[in-house]
Amino acid sequence: MLKSLHPLSKLVVCVVALTASITVFDARFQAALFASAFLALLVINRTPLLTLLALTVPFALFGFGFLTTSILFRQESDFAVRIAGEALWHRQGLSAGIVLFSRALACGMISAFFALTTDPGAFVRSLMLHLKLPPRIGYSLFAAMQLVPDLAAEAQQMRFARAMKAGRIPRRIPRPMEAASLVIPLLAYAIRRAGRTAMAMEARGLSPDGPRTILNAPRFKERDAVFAVVGLGVIAGCGIVTLL
Repeated sequence: MLKSLHPLSKLVVCVVALTASITVFDARFQAALFASAFLALLVINRTPLLTLLALTVPFALFGFGFLTTSILFRQESDFAVRIAGEALWHRQGLSAGIVLFSRALACGMISAFFALTTDPGAFVRSLMLHLKLPPRIGYSLFAAMQLVPDLAAEAQQMRFARAMKAGRIPRRIPRPMEAASLVIPLLAYAIRRAGRTAMAMEARGLSPDGPRTILNAPRFKERDAVFAVVGLGVIAGCGIVTLL
């Protein structure tokens, strides 16, 4: 259901949620935002629980330094105190380290919500159609989205070819020296692809002034407005519950 919504409606809700998370310096508000995004992915989007837990690990590690400073050493870092003083709304009784830790989790889960429920191609096409993204930038993004998985497949083929030549079974995880030896061949492959992409862009005549037809671009529907209203209402509700 969430994947069928318009990318820009989800972008607006996520940007508002991130702005509110940065503006409001309160651990309970951050926890409410985190729980809302987590439950939406788990219940509505049917994202596996282990996937969501794995996504929280890097963001938790980011805020873990502030948490350990405030809990274990019982003192706030200068950066945390400065951030608390610059916030528009914060509670003096709560630890700044705990709030920064919960903010990292909330912002990470909101970003994961947008990434897991949005098709990159549809997002770029909607930017080109509604926000007038230049065709050159849009086509460059499409080329980059195709290049990244092709690079991984090319590296895997190189590893298989070298293993067959050496008469051994390819390792699941390459060793550091093996990974370093793939840098130059992959760089040459990327340069060749970049040259072909540049010629393809010139052949398509991606001028900024010419008329252009965008195929398969998502259109706004009534459910997008409903989602935007519900999403903004959830953010406002988190703020009201925290204030009360």
